[in-house]
Amino acid sequence: MKNPLLNSFDAAPFSEVKSSHFLPAIKNGINIAKKEVDAIVSNTEKPSFSNTIEALDYSGELLDRVTSVFFNLNSAETNEEIQKIAQEASPLLSEFSNDIALNLDLFKKIEVVYQQKDILQLTPEQSRLLEKRYKSFSRNGANLPDQKKEKLREIDKELSTISLKFGENILAETNKFEMLLTNESDLAGLPEGAKEAAKAMAEAKGKDGWLVTLDYPSYIPFITYADNRELRKKLALAFGAKGFHNDELDNQEIVLKIVKFRHERAQLLGYSSHAEYVLEERMAETPDTVFSFLNEILDKAKPAAKREFSQLESFAKDLDGIDQLQKWDGAYYSEKLKQKLFDLDDEKLKPYFKLENVIDGVFTIASKLFGLQFEEINTIDKYHEEVKTYNVTDLEGNFIALFYADFHPRPGKRNGAWMTSYKSQMRKNNENIRPHVSIVCNFTKPTPSKPSLLTFNEVTTLFHEFGHALHGMLANTTYPGLSGTSVYWDFVELPSQVMENWCYEKEALEIFAKHYETGEVIPMELVQKIKESATFMEGMTTLRQLSFGLLDMSWHAGDPSAIKNVKEHEKKIFAETSLYPNVSENCMSTAFSHIFQGGYSSGYYSYKWAEVLDADAFEYFKENGIFNTEIAGKFKEHVLSKGGTENPMTLYKRFRGQDPKPEALLKRAGLIK
Repeated sequence: MKNPLLNSFDAAPFSEVKSSHFLPAIKNGINIAKKEVDAIVSNTEKPSFSNTIEALDYSGELLDRVTSVFFNLNSAETNEEIQKIAQEASPLLSEFSNDIALNLDLFKKIEVVYQQKDILQLTPEQSRLLEKRYKSFSRNGANLPDQKKEKLREIDKELSTISLKFGENILAETNKFEMLLTNESDLAGLPEGAKEAAKAMAEAKGKDGWLVTLDYPSYIPFITYADNRELRKKLALAFGAKGFHNDELDNQEIVLKIVKFRHERAQLLGYSSHAEYVLEERMAETPDTVFSFLNEILDKAKPAAKREFSQLESFAKDLDGIDQLQKWDGAYYSEKLKQKLFDLDDEKLKPYFKLENVIDGVFTIASKLFGLQFEEINTIDKYHEEVKTYNVTDLEGNFIALFYADFHPRPGKRNGAWMTSYKSQMRKNNENIRPHVSIVCNFTKPTPSKPSLLTFNEVTTLFHEFGHALHGMLANTTYPGLSGTSVYWDFVELPSQVMENWCYEKEALEIFAKHYETGEVIPMELVQKIKESATFMEGMTTLRQLSFGLLDMSWHAGDPSAIKNVKEHEKKIFAETSLYPNVSENCMSTAFSHIFQGGYSSGYYSYKWAEVLDADAFEYFKENGIFNTEIAGKFKEHVLSKGGTENPMTLYKRFRGQDPKPEALLKRAGLIK
């Protein structure tokens, strides 16, 4: 039987693909890519930009397509078979990428072109690609002696396998925990929708009662609303102990191995630490810059966080006689206090945020700002029936992108929300090849009596991921290696975070925030309360985010070999930022997927970094109107379409006309007046 992944395909042929197709397709893709690289190396013509740099960037297209389908499924619709293949495929891919990065003959050709860069009259995009390619070799060991190259290969192979294992353990832990409640009084405080969802989940598993799990749409409502403190504690302890049970799913040794290998790798390449290696290719540039950035915001946030915490403590004591506020109390009493101060809770808001309306809303806003049109289609393959697919065009009807959206949790899907791509945008043979982009979320499911009604937090998450998707969909570059979200990691969050701002604006909310039963537009007093409450507990929220950034840097900015105990190390680092008492059964690092499985190692700070950019950028919109098409056009032209073709600060300043100022962020967060 033919392997559909080895035929030429446009949209991913999900329905034809069987798990058994992946490994042969990946191996085949590697072989084809190797031949393409061999052709570059054996070319007898003098190395030039087109026969070396360009040819290399366009190589491996089949492999990219196959691996994007495979690894997206491993995140969004996995099973044991796919996980097993991932364990087998990852070392092969790591080995292949090292075959390229450590190919001295190839590097010599790149070097010849690089040394002529000043006389080649390259466009800014070509210069950027040449720089990126040259650095990717010089930074990844092309100049190392053979013995060290071999060592690098061993490290990379090991890292690719254990970081996969890290993620598999977390998914297994999430799926393993169930809290079945058979007494309805245990659900006191829970909104009706959450109770109904818990009932439906129990029924789906053939159980009587109400089922609560560690999936966000189940976990968050319970930890926020359930009056039963002991059950909140039980759930919070399970959530915080993922990968920390000293059993076969334990991640402690994996964490220590990952940081040790990363450090060893950085040193092998001539860097003092993994963070120094990573940050050389970031806007921040050095670990010192990151530490001073995080500490500068910490100085502003910590006094506010302490005031807020003490306010929360007093409130909990007055309300329920709680003497010591614990981590499982935070969301519960914050929500109660928010209701008291602003007379606002998510249950009042949710009827106005029916998922389908929010999707229409984000599409309408994208249309007003960037001239895009979205049409739902059923003519392309999906990997699951819940996935929605859209044809994206401009106002003239020109095809812009395919867009996939996958909104609800399932056992084979990892927690959280992310954007990804099945096909990169590029220009090739005089054709502008358009991208296929996807967002994956874990939102509240519809129940027998209600559609999917989103919390306000879920609304901002949808806008966030859609911002990433716009960065992918509006890409308009020549080379795939610089297209869409192929930018510095501390710049990649700007399009996503800036989109969240529209969720707080009256003009935007009026477009989509309509009551799912009556069609009534969200009352303006609720909009006002959303805006007023936007800075509620912002000091504590900021402190929490900074603590994650500092934890990330603590693992990666020095030599980790002296760290023997993951929990002890973490406790020491959190001492500066923690407000709640330490919980000995819990550990953050063992489930910190962003830095141990995703690409955020030495980069978690970038969420805050991008917030400075996004607050500054949105200030520009607010000064001129949030639907100002001229400014939206500048954002599209200089940020969304340009990918990594120029230095991000150059692109940002071209859009904004000035350097970003942190004041806009601190003011928006209510940390300065």
